[in-house]
Amino acid sequence: MKPLFAALMLALALPVAAAPMPSGVPVENHGPHAFNVHDLVMMERVSDPQLSPDGRYAAFSVRSTDYAANKGVNALYVLDLGKSGAQPVKLAVKGASSARWSSDGHSLYYVAAAGDIAQLWRLDIFAGKSGLDLSSAKPVQISHGPLDIEDYKLSPDGKSVLLSYAVFTDCDDLACTKERLDGRAKDKSTGTLYTKLFVRHWDNWSDGRRDQLYIARFGADGSLPAEPTLLSKGIDGDIPSKPFGDESEFSYSPDSKTVYFDVRIAGNSEPWSTNFDVYKVPADGSAAPQNLTAANKAWDAFPVPSPDGKTLYYLAMKTPAFEADRFGIMAMDLSTGSIREIDPSWDRSPGSMQVSADGKTLYVTADDEGQHPLFAVDVTSGKVDKLVSDGSVSAYSLAGDRILLARDDLKRPSDLYTVSAAGKDLKQVTHFNAERLKNAKMGDAQFFTFKGWNNETVQGYVVKPVDYKAGQKYPVAFIIHGGPQGAMTNDWSYRWNPQTYAGQGFAVVTINFHGSTGYGQAFTDSISGDWGGKPLEDLKLGWQAALDKYSFLDSDRACALGASYGGYMTYWIAGVWNKPWKCLVDHDGVFDARMMYYATEELWFEEHENGGTPFNAPENYEKFNPVNHVKDWRVPMLVVHSGHDFRIPITQGLGAFTALQRQGIPSEFLTFPDENHWVLKPQNSVLWHETVNAWLKKWTAPDASSTSTTK
Repeated sequence: MKPLFAALMLALALPVAAAPMPSGVPVENHGPHAFNVHDLVMMERVSDPQLSPDGRYAAFSVRSTDYAANKGVNALYVLDLGKSGAQPVKLAVKGASSARWSSDGHSLYYVAAAGDIAQLWRLDIFAGKSGLDLSSAKPVQISHGPLDIEDYKLSPDGKSVLLSYAVFTDCDDLACTKERLDGRAKDKSTGTLYTKLFVRHWDNWSDGRRDQLYIARFGADGSLPAEPTLLSKGIDGDIPSKPFGDESEFSYSPDSKTVYFDVRIAGNSEPWSTNFDVYKVPADGSAAPQNLTAANKAWDAFPVPSPDGKTLYYLAMKTPAFEADRFGIMAMDLSTGSIREIDPSWDRSPGSMQVSADGKTLYVTADDEGQHPLFAVDVTSGKVDKLVSDGSVSAYSLAGDRILLARDDLKRPSDLYTVSAAGKDLKQVTHFNAERLKNAKMGDAQFFTFKGWNNETVQGYVVKPVDYKAGQKYPVAFIIHGGPQGAMTNDWSYRWNPQTYAGQGFAVVTINFHGSTGYGQAFTDSISGDWGGKPLEDLKLGWQAALDKYSFLDSDRACALGASYGGYMTYWIAGVWNKPWKCLVDHDGVFDARMMYYATEELWFEEHENGGTPFNAPENYEKFNPVNHVKDWRVPMLVVHSGHDFRIPITQGLGAFTALQRQGIPSEFLTFPDENHWVLKPQNSVLWHETVNAWLKKWTAPDASSTSTTK
């Protein structure tokens, strides 16, 4: 890869004043020290917990960081939960991911490269009374297709597997897609002609392929045929959805004879539609897919059949063209087609749904007043019980009376825990970052509430700086979350982690303003059409409430910073509420609301949030448009924007930097030509944090000039 600093210089083509070089390969800190970005990027990331059918063994993924190579390295582990004191065993399968147990629990399937193609593999694991024996386990390549496997799911009867491939839908087989891609690679011309949107999505340009759903049956030797059977024939859409869909969007019936999946039919309306529907199709591909939820023009997704095969559970929104509506848990009687909502009185939006073996309970996660717990929902009464309350449950797996879950919070990255199906006996079973956590000192967090817009209760939290001493005052990083239908919760983040600021000696304040999730759907809905209204009022009142409650916050040395919607709000307050701030940091924010519509990809979001298009309702886009208040900007600002961000394109950041420079306001522009809406590569993350920290320290230093600008 091109050296990062050289790439940065080429991208800017103008002097860079305060973008420090990444300080080399991180040195392990063996003694106590304040938590820093090097600790952050080197943490091992535990994810994707999978319980064996008997509930004894846990398979999971761990991503470590190869800092010199500037990438993450995936590995699979297995842990014997039935053996006291057992340690996780790392499997000798390079770069593997997506481990799934066979129906009999004797084998693990996973995805790993064969040559340069992602294929399905099997590892036979021998588990006796004394525990795991991996001495004779040898990886066996199961698939030999010409294309990468995108996602997969094993059948309950163990005889077949669902596979998702990115293909040209006018091709008759996988080989046709491979031949066409190879032909394009050899073509000297580089032009692409588009006739409809999406032209690009998230961080990729569209190349005409769709993720389609196939099924393949295991042969006598356990391998799959080179050519699977297409199940989604005639479906103009992606299964799973792009850019973040996964195998939770398709499933088997308990008898493995029927397949369910969700998809949004694309046509010419894909960029302004959220009309996902749930389909069923015979597992042998003998009939065309049948739409089960055509009556609902909003989002229907994540099908989960009941254990007896009589009911299909799924999640459904009620408002078309809205991505942040509340998901309700729906139950469809498959014999009659009748549908009922299980949880109509539960004012939360659940996700990540699984069903108990007896079919009586659904397990879901949801944002809930600053936490992201695991809940149990009674399928008959709709009664909701909170099983694991504090922190964030990011993933989980069920087997019998045991639940294996990945959990994190503001002071701990993800590790695995077990808990009973009734929510009892929570026990941590992995400790992957124990030594790093032992040595890295962090700030303590406290949630608080105050009366926000319209005298309604709003929640936020404060994180004390590392080595906090009572009676002292500390500079403040005031973080504004994105979404905007999101929240700053009790979780661990690798991008906007409050501890990276606490470790630099800053106190952190953040507010879950109107529009945030986890406080009821009306609270979430209230931001639409009012981006610069109620949320700004909450931020003002929340900042004052924090100052009144926490005497260690230095109101004279505070900077506001945010990304995405938080970046929008940073640009907005630069013009309408800049008095409290010594500096601002804006990452991938919306600078010009009107141009944002014409340059972004998911138009349904813009149209819902602004009540129409800019050509039909221009006044809505101008009401809270930051570009209209540039004349009132005065506070020094660091602007960060990346080249592969197609959600909020880089011209938004360039426009803001131009406005700052032209007015003589102290400002800097940091760009990553190889990053998307997020900054993901380890060395890029270090550079991002070091640049942001240097900017905050510069303008909050006790001797910093009280005059922020030459205006």
